Amino acid sequence: MTDTMTRRYGVMDYQDGMQKIDSSIMERVLSAREGYSYHKYSTTDVQNTLTRLERLPRGSDPDLTETEFKILLSEAVLEPSANGEASYLERIAQICQALTRAHFGNSINLFTPLYLANYCQSNCVYCGFSAKNSISRVLLNEETISAELDAISETGLQEILLLTGESWVKSDPKYIARACQLAGEKFANVGVEVYPMNVADYELLQRNGCDYVTVFQETYDPERYEQLHLAGQKRSFPYRFNAQERAIMGGMRGVAFGALFGIADFRKDAFSLGLHAALLQRKYPHAEISVSCPRLRPAAGNTDFLEFQAESVTERDLVQVICAYRLMLPFAAITVSTREDAHFRDSIVKFAATKVSAGVDTGIGHHSGVDDGEEQFDISDKRSVPEIINALKLGGLQPVLNEHVMVGHESN
Repeated sequence: MTDTMTRRYGVMDYQDGMQKIDSSIMERVLSAREGYSYHKYSTTDVQNTLTRLERLPRGSDPDLTETEFKILLSEAVLEPSANGEASYLERIAQICQALTRAHFGNSINLFTPLYLANYCQSNCVYCGFSAKNSISRVLLNEETISAELDAISETGLQEILLLTGESWVKSDPKYIARACQLAGEKFANVGVEVYPMNVADYELLQRNGCDYVTVFQETYDPERYEQLHLAGQKRSFPYRFNAQERAIMGGMRGVAFGALFGIADFRKDAFSLGLHAALLQRKYPHAEISVSCPRLRPAAGNTDFLEFQAESVTERDLVQVICAYRLMLPFAAITVSTREDAHFRDSIVKFAATKVSAGVDTGIGHHSGVDDGEEQFDISDKRSVPEIINALKLGGLQPVLNEHVMVGHESN
C-alpha cells in the first residue's frame, strides 16, 4: 500500500489485531481500477472482441485479456448492433452458454444460508444489521443452531453457508468454528460468510469442517468505501480486501468474492472484482474461485440511502456483468442469490450462473421458528427448495444438492 493512498483514505489503516500479509494484489487492482475508463470503448472494440471469441471452437476457453474484460464491461456492449444483427449482449450470452455447458454441463448447485447472529459492531449505511439500527438482535446457541440445521437438512440440501454480523465479540471465531462443526455433521459442504479473519482463525475454521469462505468487498472504490463504512472493523479496506488470500493461506479449499452493485460505480466494481479473483487464481491455482453478483436490496435503516444513492443497476446491466465474469473466469462458480426475482434467476442459469440459493430466510432462527431475529435484507425469490428444483428441471437443468465427496466418510 502506497503512502499516498494511506494519506488519501482513512479506511486504509489496519486496526489492532488485524494481520498484514505480504501481497501486492490490492495495489495492482486499485491501480488498474483508477485507469479504467469504460466510456472510451466503442462498438468497434466490442465487435472486434466478439469476432475473436466467436472464431474460437465452441465452448473453448476464451483466455480473455484484461483489455477485453474492460471492453465487455463497457457501456458500448449495450449499444444497438449494426444491420439488424443480434445484440452484442445476446451474442455474448450465446458464447457464455457454450462455455458454461462445456465446463459445468447442465448442473446447477443449490445451497441455503443460515444466519447465526445479527449482532454487529460496524456502522454501514446500507445494511440491515448495522450497529446503528434498532433491531431485534439474536445469537443462536448450540441448541438453536442444531434446530435450524435440522430444519434445513429436511429439505435435502447438502450445502450450507453460515453467516453472522460483523461482531468479533458476540460471534468470535471459536463460536463460528463450533457452528461449522455442528453443520458438518449434517451437511457435506460448509461455507462461512462472516467478518474477515486472520490466517490462524481460518485454520481453526478449516479444522472444524469449513470448506470455503465468502467475503464481499462491497465496493472497490476506497473513497466511496469510506463514505459508506462509518465505524467498526469493517472500516479497514485492506484487511477486508486480503481476506480471501488469508483464507487460502489458512487451508480453505475455496473462496468467493462479491461486490454489492448499486452502492458505487458498478462497472468499475465489477472490473475490480473480476481482476481481483483472476489474480488470486493465478497466484493460488489450486484454490476454487467463485463470485457472487448481488444488487442492493431494501433493508432496515437504508431507506434514505436507497432513495438518494446515484447508482442504479438494471437487470440488463447485471446480465452483462455476469457474462463478463463467465468469460474472464471460465472455471469459476457464479452465484445469483434470492436478491433477484424468480424469472431472472431461472433465465440466468441457462447460460452463465451455476449456483443459486434456495429456501432462503435472512432472519435469525426463522427456519425452525426457534427465534425471531430481524432480517439483513428483503429477498425477492421466496420459492421453496422443491419449487426451485422443479423450475430448474423444467428448464432442462440438473439441480445438484451435493457435488463434493467427503473423503474418509462413509456414504449412506
